[in-house]
Amino acid sequence: MNTLIQLTDRGLFCPIGDFYIDPWRNVPRALITHAHADHARWGMDQYLAAAPSATVLRTRLGANAQIDYLPYGESMVHNGVQISFHPAGHVLGSAQIRLEYRGRIEVISGDYKLHRDATCQPFEPIRCHLFLTETTFGLPIYRWPDPETIAADINAWWKSNAEQGLTSIIYGYALGKSQRMLAMLDPGIGPIHTHGAVEKLTLAYREAGVPLPPTTPVSAMPRNHRWAGSMIIAPPSAHGSTWIRRFAPFSSGLASGWMTIRGTRRRKAVDRGFILSDHVDWPTLLEAIDATQAEEIWLTHGYTAPVCRHLQDQGKRALPLQTHFAGELDDTTPESESESDSDSESVSAS
Repeated sequence: MNTLIQLTDRGLFCPIGDFYIDPWRNVPRALITHAHADHARWGMDQYLAAAPSATVLRTRLGANAQIDYLPYGESMVHNGVQISFHPAGHVLGSAQIRLEYRGRIEVISGDYKLHRDATCQPFEPIRCHLFLTETTFGLPIYRWPDPETIAADINAWWKSNAEQGLTSIIYGYALGKSQRMLAMLDPGIGPIHTHGAVEKLTLAYREAGVPLPPTTPVSAMPRNHRWAGSMIIAPPSAHGSTWIRRFAPFSSGLASGWMTIRGTRRRKAVDRGFILSDHVDWPTLLEAIDATQAEEIWLTHGYTAPVCRHLQDQGKRALPLQTHFAGELDDTTPESESESDSDSESVSAS
């Protein structure tokens, strides 16, 4: 039997079901794995997504988007194809999409991770015939430390900065990474403030019932506020902008899987690098693939070629795909980028 999905110039397409998955051009029906901008794009006629993504997806796509939701694990049938969404562990509401037709099962993972994250439901392995997986960090060098160790390192850095009279600024993507870091912070060290783009999505997490420490937007504070001892959470696009100058003197940090590579912190011009990613590392990528027991593995965005060779050496059928998915990049919206370069923190709805 031919595969249920194929790659087109508009994105991943299921011809039998007549719908697309995370398309990058306008289509009538789009199934969405999660709310990051490279997967959830504006302009689709109709969206279908996992119910836990409702608050963040509505924040990203706007109130006028036509979005239907399906709870994790529940299924619907469209043109004979059974569709269900299952936790991916990437960000709030992220999902793997399971398709079944006449006994054949295919799973599109979107982005995912297996490491612990208090802000979203953990990855759920699904047995299938075909598994489409990301390979953002698909090299043996990428192996994530225990998240509790990273949390302790971030809090120790913040506490040390506070004792020296410095402001701490940590950069993380506005959706997912920022809220994950926020959940790791010890609010007993000092006040926590947020960039407007981060605060907007943090409110969406709170609305979804995710418990997070208290935050105050930077924009809510007076211009002459003393920031010493505070923690500021901001997207990477704010780094080096005029918006940052108000916090001096400060120490800056960046949370990313790319911090694994020696020299990345220096090139990013930050004081500290924390290895924290919302994607699978090398060992958990292989673990996830094995857990599916898939006969065929399709690979997208990242180190597709090395992973493909590794899987083929193990006798697996593996195929790299060229998609528009970006992996771990700065996921700020145009509105939040403009905010970073100005003194204004008003962010319009996406």
